[in-house]
Amino acid sequence: MATTREDMVMMAKLAEQADRHDEMVDQMCKLVQLVISRGDSLNEDERNLFSVAFKNQVGARRSAYRNIASVEAKTTDERLKKLAFNYRMKIFKELEAKSNEIIKLLDDSFLQDPNESSADCYVFFMKMKGDYCRYLCEPSTDVNVNRKQSILDASKAYETANTHASSLPATHPVKLGLALNHSVFHYEIMENSEKACHIAKTAFDDAMLDLETTDDDKAKDATLIMQLLRDNISLWTQDHTDDN
Repeated sequence: MATTREDMVMMAKLAEQADRHDEMVDQMCKLVQLVISRGDSLNEDERNLFSVAFKNQVGARRSAYRNIASVEAKTTDERLKKLAFNYRMKIFKELEAKSNEIIKLLDDSFLQDPNESSADCYVFFMKMKGDYCRYLCEPSTDVNVNRKQSILDASKAYETANTHASSLPATHPVKLGLALNHSVFHYEIMENSEKACHIAKTAFDDAMLDLETTDDDKAKDATLIMQLLRDNISLWTQDHTDDN
């Protein structure tokens, strides 16, 4: 059993390579407990590993939900449709439980006081909270009675993250990642392509101005996210044009 900080990180990475997502999450939860008990904080590598652990665990359930919803929508067999609906409800309950577990962990461990951590650390975890609230907005209201509240929670988390991200450089990967996911929220959940494009384009344009003066390593990470922003802007702009 892993008992040191280093061993917990290594075990989490091994679990990731083995596609054992629940065990990866267990290791990261133990690491968080250890770090918090010492009055310390996760370093950048540990933060990213923490994010990946939960993303893999919840991502599998998001994918399963979408697949079953597709089967349910396409079938003309009423018996299959009923079975699919009940199965979709079961998957949603799992997704809801896991997402709420993560949100509570974030609130209790990292988001109590923004003054207790660096700006990029606080923004990272507040953005993560917004993401999991957003995941809870995706399932339709026939199984998801709390969807409206999840929308409000996601919006508040993203806006709070934006406020604290104002001190970060325009090319900071955490700031760009926040803009990327916040814009996706407006496009997919709020169905507001104009607002989504505005958020994405503002972040992209601001980063372009600072890119030449950014360190090579950080510039590489920034460029990857900027490419995603640009791709989304192109897609969403075309969608907005088609709608009009």
